[in-house]
Amino acid sequence: MFGNVYKEKKALITGNTGFKGSWLALWLLNLGARVVGYSLDLPTDPNHHEILNLDFETISGDVRDLEKLRKAIESFQPDIVFHMAAQSLVLKSYKSPVETFETNVIGTVNVFEACRRVESVKAIVNVTSDKCYENREWIWGYRENDPMGGHDPYSASKGCAELVTASYRKSFFPLEEYQKSHQTLVASARAGNVIGGGDWGDNRLVPDIMRATSQNERVQIRNPQATRPWQHVLEPLSGYLLLGQQLLEGKSGFSEAWNFGPSYEGHRNVLAVVRELQKHWSNIDCEIKADEKNPHEANFLKLDCSKAYAKLKWKSVWDSSNTFTKTAQWYKEYYESNHARSEEQLAVYITDAKHNQISWAV
Repeated sequence: MFGNVYKEKKALITGNTGFKGSWLALWLLNLGARVVGYSLDLPTDPNHHEILNLDFETISGDVRDLEKLRKAIESFQPDIVFHMAAQSLVLKSYKSPVETFETNVIGTVNVFEACRRVESVKAIVNVTSDKCYENREWIWGYRENDPMGGHDPYSASKGCAELVTASYRKSFFPLEEYQKSHQTLVASARAGNVIGGGDWGDNRLVPDIMRATSQNERVQIRNPQATRPWQHVLEPLSGYLLLGQQLLEGKSGFSEAWNFGPSYEGHRNVLAVVRELQKHWSNIDCEIKADEKNPHEANFLKLDCSKAYAKLKWKSVWDSSNTFTKTAQWYKEYYESNHARSEEQLAVYITDAKHNQISWAV
């Protein structure tokens, strides 16, 4: 997979104890990479990173601590850095805007500052969000060259993180100087709403549903018509790994921003998501409890991923039906049997990708 480029490569993941970071660590180890994580203490209880209990070192640290981050990167001498550490919740960003901007903006600056002083780093993939775009609530998907923006502090901070990435690429990792004054390629990745087993984040739809169901309660739905691009966590991770492959192979034309999202059929409103999950875990129930006092959240958001389809040859492996099935099955089995199906689902995903002749798998 991925041209075998990750075998024996050193990969550092910031935010590896988070939902997406823990799945990425699992996959990188599966690919034969040598992994080190840099992260705050476990953000949730339960926690997917803790459940997986993978055999690699995690350095306890905050991306806002430049000196500690620099020492971690200098000590490990990674070939590639996946920057995923973030304050990732919209509602929390209203309550803690300073923490959100410090973590998501200054934290990103610190990652680039630390990396540019370590010659071993050949590739940086900065994971931001589809919410980085100035959301005009229109029906068209946002392209990578659309304006950055953000109504809430979280979205704005991710727009800022993209500007930071572009600034460092032009100022310190210019493409015209690649292999001359520096050896590092930089890309950013913007993904739509990601779901899958092992997410217990606050104020997130699927974790809220699963927590309530595990306690025989109805989940409260505050914005039933909000429409998002839903995809399984392994979908954007395949994009990040494919992008990292191109950078590690020295293909400078991929040192850009990239969208990774589902096809149009993956766009569902919140109530439709609940109904899909109910098909696979009948205990799930909900009640609509709209609250006009809730802070602003976007009602419609869609990505145009044609660039990734055309240039990276990336595309989804699982459709929305598979995505909801695998997600519901993971939580149902975890809560009923205390068994996490992460490794099994990764193996099935890879097998399905090979069967579908997906570029990175064959």
